[in-house]
Amino acid sequence: MAPVRLAKSLLGTCRAASCRPAVAWRQRGLYHSYDYAQAPPFPPAEAAILSSAYAHVPTHGFTIDALKLGARDAGYLDASTNLLPRGVFDLVNYHLVTQRLALKDNVQFFDNGEAGKKIGVGSKVRSLTLARLRANEPIINRWQEALAIMAQPTYVPASLSELAKLADEIWFLAGDQSVDSSWYTKRATLSTIYSATEVYMTQDKSADFVETEQFLDNRLADLTKVGGFIGALGEWINYTGHSTMNVLRSKGVRI
Repeated sequence: MAPVRLAKSLLGTCRAASCRPAVAWRQRGLYHSYDYAQAPPFPPAEAAILSSAYAHVPTHGFTIDALKLGARDAGYLDASTNLLPRGVFDLVNYHLVTQRLALKDNVQFFDNGEAGKKIGVGSKVRSLTLARLRANEPIINRWQEALAIMAQPTYVPASLSELAKLADEIWFLAGDQSVDSSWYTKRATLSTIYSATEVYMTQDKSADFVETEQFLDNRLADLTKVGGFIGALGEWINYTGHSTMNVLRSKGVRI
């Protein structure tokens, strides 16, 4: 049950955002500029421990054991994990932050796509979202553990905040230039789609996660078809929510 609590919390947040988009998302708004050097996301000691601990996640999971091993690998005592006040959540957050920031370098768009056609914003959003999901592949066997940690009440606000930053980053890198209320609904909607697809991916046994890719495409297609005549995000969530939950249940997710 724990891995889907975050998704349920997100649905509530998104419904609120559809009613009061400016209030719900203004506090999360980011000013993007890559013209200036960005400050490191983590202090040096924390970064050293977390990056070393991250290498142990495939074997040991998002656990205190992984953190202790990381501290030793980085040349610190086991007690140095006290530098991480949120414990294993800091290790989960390290993955979330570093993979979000890596998108701008990992996904490059040229002026023209295949056959000389300009790549649209929607296609870029799909590519960026899929790339971020695929960044979970090396630790996918441990990602349900991470979702359970993120779903703990203490960490839900930070988890949702990072999810909002991811959605904002994807739309920004895709070249979205919205200045009206759609700026908020686009980000809230993408957060919902990403969250559901991420849960689906933890149950996907298909080769190269082809079913996860199809699940993502179906959710984006729902948005394209329904979004044209349903203006409110809350209505869109209600419209597609049942089908999404049914698909997740068919994959064994307990919702």
